Order: sequence, then C-alpha cells, then structure tokens
Amino acid sequence: MSAGASLSVTDMRRAARHPVDFPVIVEHHAQGDMNLHVANISAHGFMVDDAHNLQRGDRVIIRLPVVGRIEAYVIWVRDNRAGFQFERIIRLDDFMAVIDTLQPNPRLRRPR
Repeated sequence: MSAGASLSVTDMRRAARHPVDFPVIVEHHAQGDMNLHVANISAHGFMVDDAHNLQRGDRVIIRLPVVGRIEAYVIWVRDNRAGFQFERIIRLDDFMAVIDTLQPNPRLRRPR
C-alpha cells in the first residue's frame, strides 16, 4: 500500500504563475507545522523555494488570504524548490482577490 498521494498531473503547468513573496506556516500531515516561502502561485498550485524535508506526494494544508485553508500535494521536488497542486482549483474571482492581497504592487501583477 502506497503512503503517498495518488497524483495525476495534466497540462496544468501552463497556467499563469504569479510571483509572490509569501512566508507561510503550513500543516504537514507527518511533520507538523512547517515554515515555507511561497515564491509563485496559480489557481492550480504554488511553488516554494525552501523545500526542506519535503518529498513527492507529501500533503500539507496552507492558509491563503480570501480562500482560507486548502490542502495541497507535492508534485515535484528539485534542489530547494517544490511544486504543489491544490486539491481543488481556486475560483477565478477568489484567485484574483488572493493575488491582489499577496501582490499589492500592481506593476508586479501579470496583465489580466
């Protein structure tokens, strides 16, 4: 029996990623609370640039502005980076509100 998540990744990596600078405490199912730094985010997932002790299939719960608590799974790990896929896609209007909160400088936001 597999201990990790059963993940299937389609071509969602083409989704627009928005650069952010978001330190967050996530709840890891085995390691408890972990401090991570979210470097970019999309409606499908996010990337951290300080992925210590994370492995593909690990599950975390992250708290985002507007959206609240949402579960995510590690899809890939390379060097100190890790990519996560949300357990559900964030609605577009909620996602835009998240970006407005996490990326207050409008010059850094991607065109809509």
